[in-house]
Amino acid sequence: MPRYFRANPLHAALMVAFAIPLTALAQTTPSSADAASTVDTTASSTTTPSPKTKTLDTVKVTGSVIGNHYDVDSSSIGAKVPAALRDIPQSVVVVNRDLLDAQGATSFQDALRNVPGITIGGAEGGQIGNNINLRGFTARTDIYMDGFRDPGQYYRDIFDLSAIEVLKGPSSMMFGRGSTGGVINQVSKVPELKAFGTVSATVGTDDRYRTTADVNQPLSDTAAMRVNVFGQDLHSTRDVASNQDYGIAPSLRLGIGTPTQITLSALLQRNDDKPDYGLPPINGRPADVSHSNWYGLTDDHTDQTVNSFNARLEHTFNPDVTLRTQLQYSQYTTNARETAANSVVTAAGVTLNKTAGNPTNLPLQDLYVQLASHDRLIHDDILDSQTDLVTKFDTGSFQHTLITGIELAHETYNNQGYTRNGLPLLSLLDPVEEATPANVTTTVGNHAQSSADTASIYANDTMRINDQWIAVGGLRRDRFSADITNTVSLPGYAAQTVYFTSVRGGLIYQPSEAQSYYVSYGTSFDPSLEALTLTSGTQNLAPEKNYSYEIGGKWNLLDDTLQITSALFNLEQTNARTQTSSGEYVLDGNIRVRGAELGVGGHITEHWQVFSGYTFMNARIVKALDGTQGNVPANTPRNTATVWSTYTFAGHWEAGGGASYMSQRYAANTDVVSVGGYTRWDATLAYHQPLYDVRLNVINLTNKQYFDALIPSDGGRSVPAIGRTAMVTYTYKF
Repeated sequence: MPRYFRANPLHAALMVAFAIPLTALAQTTPSSADAASTVDTTASSTTTPSPKTKTLDTVKVTGSVIGNHYDVDSSSIGAKVPAALRDIPQSVVVVNRDLLDAQGATSFQDALRNVPGITIGGAEGGQIGNNINLRGFTARTDIYMDGFRDPGQYYRDIFDLSAIEVLKGPSSMMFGRGSTGGVINQVSKVPELKAFGTVSATVGTDDRYRTTADVNQPLSDTAAMRVNVFGQDLHSTRDVASNQDYGIAPSLRLGIGTPTQITLSALLQRNDDKPDYGLPPINGRPADVSHSNWYGLTDDHTDQTVNSFNARLEHTFNPDVTLRTQLQYSQYTTNARETAANSVVTAAGVTLNKTAGNPTNLPLQDLYVQLASHDRLIHDDILDSQTDLVTKFDTGSFQHTLITGIELAHETYNNQGYTRNGLPLLSLLDPVEEATPANVTTTVGNHAQSSADTASIYANDTMRINDQWIAVGGLRRDRFSADITNTVSLPGYAAQTVYFTSVRGGLIYQPSEAQSYYVSYGTSFDPSLEALTLTSGTQNLAPEKNYSYEIGGKWNLLDDTLQITSALFNLEQTNARTQTSSGEYVLDGNIRVRGAELGVGGHITEHWQVFSGYTFMNARIVKALDGTQGNVPANTPRNTATVWSTYTFAGHWEAGGGASYMSQRYAANTDVVSVGGYTRWDATLAYHQPLYDVRLNVINLTNKQYFDALIPSDGGRSVPAIGRTAMVTYTYKF
């Protein structure tokens, strides 16, 4: 059979998911006239109707049955409690569910393409999963779930998310260690007091199958439960690479609308993915070979397990005093058997200089790739508790919203490495697809064991001076104590205890409801053991310090349906770790990123909406002792931009698309290997009905060949992006 019609048990299950909504649709779909009447006249209900008298919830009609909106006017990422975006003195981007659905996005990586200033890094060393650069600095440990640190090294799905929030700039005052370039918060879907559900199934080219379900059910006038599930079997235009994943996210909410609310939730996810380490460099650029080439072994795998549990209690004493306490326990396991291109070798057996980008005049057919293993078993655990007291009070004419809180957390990290010996050479131009040869042996490598304890107290005051002026100020004191033990690598043992005070300040001027202008200042800190891994020689160093100045404006136009944001920023790491000789480091480096941002989101007309942004980053390693002084930091393009726009017409139809642009960037701080800039175009066409939607998404419409993720090691590897891919999604709503 053709590859795109290959069948297996998972495919059969996905096709059954297709059949369920189609069968239900055949039994319940009214005529077009009846459907239109139902949308216009029915009232909302929190009771479950009988099958014969099905009642739909109220639908907001603006000339069609399509009610999606890309604009968002509030977020909790900038103040720990929901706040208007215009009252947050930092750049904030919120990617909501409507935008994700319109784009056919399924992964965390897909969602973040909407945020200029973010680039994707590949897996390396102990870092597997989503590796993000934000404003030129790594944000791998700055990913959060509902305000809790989500440090697991796994590939995140968005099936259970209502939005993704990105706060840009140092933010240790609110989030503790890290957050040099900013933080990324995943916002989970929560139970609601109305019955609804959706079932979606997607079929795409190159063997892409996915199904999701979201079911919400009230249990009483004050309680509800919600369950989200997904399963997928995804292949792509890259040879061999694939993802077979599934997950469930149940949640229960009690006391809705009462002074005391309790929310219990969980995320259980399993990933069985084929790793992709991309192409090796030749003459300082990714090898000029087919973008479908894959340099690995067919029995490679990255198996991941995520078990996360959350409990939240919120009690409102009166309109001015609220106490919220939360507890989250998360456990992550990664079993990786991964093979990648390590070095490039000539037919005569000469190994090229990978630190210089593998310079050579030989034709590609005379070159071979020596494979190397990246095998490890990783366990991450975190137990995190946060308690916040929100009080509102006046001092004279000043109105205060004061948040005081305590955070206590315990984390552990275990990484057992393995090395496979005797791995084969592959042709650079035409690599064979084979399993691990029988003569390959395995050696047990380093076993790293780390743990860390965090204890923090913080306070943030938002003070409204008058109708036009708001002042924001915050202070946080962290104690971060961590240790690491290595069985093979150095250091054999290291421990550090760090105390740090983070500050935040901002002044907001709002001359009218439609305008908001701000200046802000924020700091953050990065201990050597921030990620519970350590480079030998850095264990006795103080934390790196970061600060940022930002000035910006936010405008709500066209009756608050269109939002425009802009900002200028200066972000600097003043005492970056820099290597003086083998195994020796000092805090004498300096990295600076200066830039500007512009964002536009919302409705231009009743039927036409847009979500777009642009970021300019002038990044420079101002000072370093390792030979990189004057270079551009790794994976930091000067220009990034994104635009997505859709138009609704004829009552039921939606059409649109967008582009993503990224300029040239380097794979590592050495600035030896670079990848060129690109523009990728996507498109969508959808047909909406009250009970179902059908959507076509075409990713990479022009089949542009470009590189997505960059990996700094082994001279700098570049992972080709997905080629042109079409997907059809059917969503049944009940």
